[in-house]
Amino acid sequence: MKKHLITLGSLLLSLTGCQTYIDVNKNPNQPLTVQPALLLAPLELTVANELMAGDAARFTNHWTQMIASNQPAPNEGTYRQLNEDLNGQWGTNYTTCLQNMRVLRERAEADKSYNYSAIADILTALTLGMTTDLWGDVPYSQAFQGSDNFRPSYDKQEDIYKTLDLLLDRAIASIDKKASLKPGGDDYYYGGDMSKWRRAAYTLKARFAMHLIKAPGHTAASQADLALAALQNGMSSNSDDMKMFYLGGAGQQNKQNQNFLPVSTQVMAKPAVDTLVLRNDPRLSKIIAPAEETGKYTGRAIGLQDIGSLASYSILGDFYGATGANLYILTYAEAQFLKAEATLYKSGAAAAEPIYQNAVKTNMSALGVSDADASDYLSRRGKLTSSNALRLIIEEKVIADYLSPENYTDWRRTGYPLLTKVPNALSDIPRRFLYPRSELTTNPQPEQNAKLTDRVWWDVNK
Repeated sequence: MKKHLITLGSLLLSLTGCQTYIDVNKNPNQPLTVQPALLLAPLELTVANELMAGDAARFTNHWTQMIASNQPAPNEGTYRQLNEDLNGQWGTNYTTCLQNMRVLRERAEADKSYNYSAIADILTALTLGMTTDLWGDVPYSQAFQGSDNFRPSYDKQEDIYKTLDLLLDRAIASIDKKASLKPGGDDYYYGGDMSKWRRAAYTLKARFAMHLIKAPGHTAASQADLALAALQNGMSSNSDDMKMFYLGGAGQQNKQNQNFLPVSTQVMAKPAVDTLVLRNDPRLSKIIAPAEETGKYTGRAIGLQDIGSLASYSILGDFYGATGANLYILTYAEAQFLKAEATLYKSGAAAAEPIYQNAVKTNMSALGVSDADASDYLSRRGKLTSSNALRLIIEEKVIADYLSPENYTDWRRTGYPLLTKVPNALSDIPRRFLYPRSELTTNPQPEQNAKLTDRVWWDVNK
């Protein structure tokens, strides 16, 4: 497997580094000789490293006050974002991920390797969903057409969300087809277990349904119905977690570990650390590492105009931050929190209570916390009521989805966790990303006038 990781990682670099090969403005039929098995593994590695732990994750974790820069303001934590800061993330999402996922699907369909085409659709939905949640209207239906369309117009976010559902439905149908070639070791997430991929697809359907609880033309109750229906076929245990494993050796480290290296200025933010400390959360020592200098759990306050000693601040703990730690993309715990929230909208706090408790215990179990400690923690957090239920559900979901960009989406759609504008802020808390400079230059579109504080389509102030 070690050889596998190095070889396929090198292949990914060859695919993304050669613009004549996969440039969105080139002939998309050119790379169809690449076999599905050679495309899947590097795509999964990129989704983990660059979507879940790359530039987008860095910005969203600054804005949700999970991480801080040991640099004087202004910085990402005080809402500084420039168009050119997004060039790399946009290129990764479109050229490295969505374009190659399209190639993977087309090649798999040609070979009748339907398991691969199903995975390609699921990964496309995951990537496209994250892209539209951050930018709003984005190109898709007219993208990837090569020289036939150098300047694809943007699809409305409402239409993108319809596409997400169609992609996942198509993936689920493809899983049931007889396949000529099936994934195995090249599938880092599930080892070719298509029953797990099916449950992941249904869980993603539930996630996207819950994103629209306030969207125009939608209601929380109707979206809850859709989510609950999907979750009946969704993830059923922690063994269903979609995650990337890392061997931990040189060049094979967990990306989050690299994000907190001593050469980095990234540390844990004071609100994130203090939250776990004040709640006496039994996950604290697993999620956060004490400051090297003091041995205490110490986050850096956001918005400071000085530079402190890196060793005086906490960084990410071993469960998420060790060199060989897993990087989680979609989890059973998230599925349970989605179910608890949906049940709250349909049936009230009392009905959501046992599901919420199970969601917390599910996450704690994954982190190695005992049932007794989990129960004690929940008793101290208190029961769900009509006035506190949504807050508690989302506050705990943030811990279960630690450092996931999904937490930024949850804050925008629910208002939780409660955030306040940081000192020395350049604006109100951002509600979307700016469009990248590369896109403004090569594909100017009217949507690109959006400001950081503008809301995307589903982010309605109700």
